[in-house]
Amino acid sequence: MGMISEFKEFIARGNVVDLAVGVVIGAAFGKIVTALVDGIVMPSIGYLTGGVSVSDWKYVLKPSQLDAAGKEVAAEVAIKYGMFLQTAIDFILIAFVIFIVLKAYNKVRKPVEAPVAATPEDVLLLREIRDSLQGKTTL
Repeated sequence: MGMISEFKEFIARGNVVDLAVGVVIGAAFGKIVTALVDGIVMPSIGYLTGGVSVSDWKYVLKPSQLDAAGKEVAAEVAIKYGMFLQTAIDFILIAFVIFIVLKAYNKVRKPVEAPVAATPEDVLLLREIRDSLQGKTTL
C-alpha cells in the first residue's frame, strides 16, 4: 500500500475530520471568551480596584532610566502579573463553559445500551446437567 493511499485512508476516517472541526470551533470560541474577558470582566475588575487596567498590574524590579533629555536609556524590569492573571481568568472561563456544554451534551445524549448477549449453547447444556445432578428440573 502506497503512502498516498494510506494518507487518503487516514484522512477519510471520521475522527480526523471531527478533530479538525473541534480545533476550529475551539479557536473561535477562545476568541469569544478572550473578548469577553478583555472587554467586560477585566475592565470591571479594574474599575473596582481603582481604575487601573488589570493587564497593567506589575511589580517593578528596576525602574526605567532616563537621560537628561528625558529619553529612555534603559527599559524597566518588571514582573507583569496582571497579564498572567488575565490569561488565567481566560482559561478558567473557557474551561467552565466547556464543562457546562459537555454536561448539557451528556444529559441530552442517550447512553448506548449494549445488546444482551445470548447465552452460549454449551453453557446452557452445562446448566441443565448441573440442575439435573442436583435433582432440579429445568423446562
